[in-house]
Amino acid sequence: MNVKERDIKFETNFNSPLGVGSMLCIKVCGMKYSQNIVELADLNPNFMGFIFYPKSPRYAESLDVDILNSLPLSIKKIGVFVNEDPEVILSIVQKYRLDGVQLHGNESPEICKKLREEKLIVLKTFSVSEQNDFLKTDNYDGVCDYFLFDTKTSAYGGSGLKFDWSLLNNYKGKTSFLLSGGINDDDIVQILKISHSKFTGLDLNSKFELQPGLKDIPKLQIFFQKMNY
Repeated sequence: MNVKERDIKFETNFNSPLGVGSMLCIKVCGMKYSQNIVELADLNPNFMGFIFYPKSPRYAESLDVDILNSLPLSIKKIGVFVNEDPEVILSIVQKYRLDGVQLHGNESPEICKKLREEKLIVLKTFSVSEQNDFLKTDNYDGVCDYFLFDTKTSAYGGSGLKFDWSLLNNYKGKTSFLLSGGINDDDIVQILKISHSKFTGLDLNSKFELQPGLKDIPKLQIFFQKMNY
């Protein structure tokens, strides 16, 4: 499938689950270096994530605004925040002309709703280690575009660890989700076995890095090709 066909397919399903047998969307997160951002753009992921959390080793402290503005419109720029004030979030969104936000802390449904009313794509992260963790999503249905299920650790993401993906069967919500947490290039067979109707995409980060924030573009390219992306 070529890039144009992929973009048409993704836009058609943007706010609905892709379903079994459809192409998964791909988000590559933790970008911070200008040349690396440009090189990744050539692969045309659906989402490119930039972390605005100072304690993260992938903290995007000083992004090149011109580089971000030059990215294709098909790549949705997502800012990742942890328990940040909504007004600060909106100021960063405006500065970098972000298309959406990923909320990775304890943000309330009200905050998600407020940001979505600003015409932003809203992803809400939930940490998973047991089936009851999915109960936390109930109050967020209808105020987020996507959920992102990541591995529960003491930190906020970037652990490179997987949770038990069979737990996904316990998710009964209406909101489509991206899978995150330690996804590597040798996980493709297991990924393709996931049959949940709300499984929409993948969030790639630490397992595709040369160092925190610097992505291994050839490794990503091979993964994209293997996923028929």
